Amino acid sequence: MAFLTAIMQVTARQEKLPLDYMVLNTMVRNYLTPEEIPGPPETGAYIYGMYLQGASWKISSERKSEGYLAQMKPRELSPVLPVVNVVSVPLDKKQKAGYYECPVYTTTDRGFTYVFTANLRMESLEFNVNNWILAGVALVMENE
Repeated sequence: MAFLTAIMQVTARQEKLPLDYMVLNTMVRNYLTPEEIPGPPETGAYIYGMYLQGASWKISSERKSEGYLAQMKPRELSPVLPVVNVVSVPLDKKQKAGYYECPVYTTTDRGFTYVFTANLRMESLEFNVNNWILAGVALVMENE
């Protein structure tokens, strides 16, 4: 959690905004492994190694655009999420429409291992977020 707070602190200082006004925003990039990343991100930090539970991730055909959540694939219980760019943005600029606010946990035990909420893009703005809530979609950092 300290790592994520540091991302918010750096952005708050650069933008001259109070830390309480900052929130985390996530963008899943189309890099399947860290080796594919061309260089450091413009803002924030890249994170790799999170596992998606209850859904799968559809990679976008365009390199610069973001993929989206998709239904689980058979026999694929916890797919690895591609590289995620975590950035800090002012509270009023956080993307909400067309995104599922996905809880991120340290382990599969969930509950007390909650870390933060990641924004995962849905297929369209009309897609019902309740589908992902009922499926129990979450990200875990440690797949047991």
